[in-house]
Amino acid sequence: MERAIDLTTTYLGLELAHPVVASAGPLSQNAAGVRALAEGGASAVVLYSLFEEQLRAEANRDAALIDAQEDRYAEATDFFPDVEVTAKSAAYGYLKLVEESAAQLDVPVIASLNGSDLGGWVDFARELASAGASALELNIYFVPGDVRTTGDLVLKRHLEIVHAVTQAVELPVSVKLSSSFSSPGNAALQILDAGASGLVLFNRFLQPDIDIETLGMDNAFELSTPHEGRLPRTWIAALRNHTQASLAGSTGVETADDVIKYLLAGADVVMSTAALIRHGRDHTRTLVAGLESWLARKGYASVAEARGLLALPADGRADAFERGGYVAALQAAKQRYGSL
Repeated sequence: MERAIDLTTTYLGLELAHPVVASAGPLSQNAAGVRALAEGGASAVVLYSLFEEQLRAEANRDAALIDAQEDRYAEATDFFPDVEVTAKSAAYGYLKLVEESAAQLDVPVIASLNGSDLGGWVDFARELASAGASALELNIYFVPGDVRTTGDLVLKRHLEIVHAVTQAVELPVSVKLSSSFSSPGNAALQILDAGASGLVLFNRFLQPDIDIETLGMDNAFELSTPHEGRLPRTWIAALRNHTQASLAGSTGVETADDVIKYLLAGADVVMSTAALIRHGRDHTRTLVAGLESWLARKGYASVAEARGLLALPADGRADAFERGGYVAALQAAKQRYGSL
């Protein structure tokens, strides 16, 4: 009789049935979509991101409404604001989605906020906690387009946002990081020290192209590919033995092999959206089945036994290890392509 494989894992203090999580994206924009992700096998669902700009626009609209009514007399009890003002806001709709999803699903629902500065969106984190979110993911999308902006300033802003949000809520907070810090590993550790309970590696920055016919910018968004998983796995492997915080691998998750690679590097969970868009929400079950089959074939009784087997050591030899891998790769390239 075959022994059962223990697929359970812990992420942000949440006990999950397995490591495959549905990441923030277009598939979780409504309650039906979120429910379908859970029914498709996801052990947790990260909702689509609510943007700082949406909350700021609504705050400005509310302020304008108050200003417009300053000269109204108290007896005007039958006055109603314009229809566009009373329309359900993005914030209201997001809170409603969190409430409905948390009430209907047996898996954790993780809210997602996308911003690049301090402001009212930080305060909104409290409302997400009250609405029933199990955790909060901060997607800090700050691209320093001003070339005079220093790296220290970029990191400082991240730390300020993380500190403000984690002080405002009791929920566990993960931060979706960029890979473009001058020292991503150290930046990650500082963000954890600022209060984050976990990290999602990595955010994908929009890289616009140039349209040579219209002489304009092409901002089309493309789904991730498996090759893109190499960079986040490299840094997860570097971080794993330096922190007890949760690490989530994101980007380039197409097959069970990609899931396994992330776990061997040291990820607690693996997040996917692109593969679910390509293959359907129930593709999660295929990923989990492939992981379970591999664990059984290799003789592992649990995910925990395989996690971090290929993480870098914490004794200071990581630099030499990375350098050695780089040199070996170039030598192999010379042998393979040098005679062409």
